[in-house]
Amino acid sequence: MRVVVLTGAGMSAESGISTFRDNGGLWEQYNVEDVATPEGWVRNPQLVTDFYNTRRRQLLSVKPCLGHELVAKLEEKHKVVVVTQNVDDLHEKAGSTNVIHLHGELMKVTSSLSPNDPRYIRTLDPGHLDVKIGDLAADGSQLRPFIVWFGEAVPEIDKAVEACAQAELLIVIGTSLNVYPAAGLTRCVPSGTPIYLIDPKPVTWNSDAQVHHIMKGASEGMQELMSILNS
Repeated sequence: MRVVVLTGAGMSAESGISTFRDNGGLWEQYNVEDVATPEGWVRNPQLVTDFYNTRRRQLLSVKPCLGHELVAKLEEKHKVVVVTQNVDDLHEKAGSTNVIHLHGELMKVTSSLSPNDPRYIRTLDPGHLDVKIGDLAADGSQLRPFIVWFGEAVPEIDKAVEACAQAELLIVIGTSLNVYPAAGLTRCVPSGTPIYLIDPKPVTWNSDAQVHHIMKGASEGMQELMSILNS
């Protein structure tokens, strides 16, 4: 069966990664305009560089949760594509082999002139995660995080749409479905495709499709869903 798993911040929250929107989340300490927009980068590249250096160090200190591991386990029986709004690499660490990162990847850096040019994207060595002002990409521009900031195009969205268009099962985990274009992906699955939503909070659904809402966290919810799929 072709399975698409769409994950958001609630997936990684169980691993200890702060979400942006919840109380105590990252936006509590930083203005989104300062650290997650092209304008913020132009205005203060040092602040943005330091912010993502800190995020990378935090990422090294956490591990995939059971939810990540159960998503990876789906590959034992199904053809799985994970479409994530998260910039961490926890899905990969858990064993998922086909992951589409809509909002970029924290462990990668790129050119500040041509951020989506594959010639300039590189993965940082875990032992050398900190980027400094003066560190240059191959085109001579300052290295910037390989993150899709607010106001920028989402280069991976077409791959995600294609995957959803072929889905025979859609699983949505830990996302408010308020951030576009990711939220629109739920409308791309074929009519009648079973959709399971795993989130402990009420979620406003943006399509007419029938949704099976498992009101639990990522790990507990995936355990319940695995039982359903294996029954």
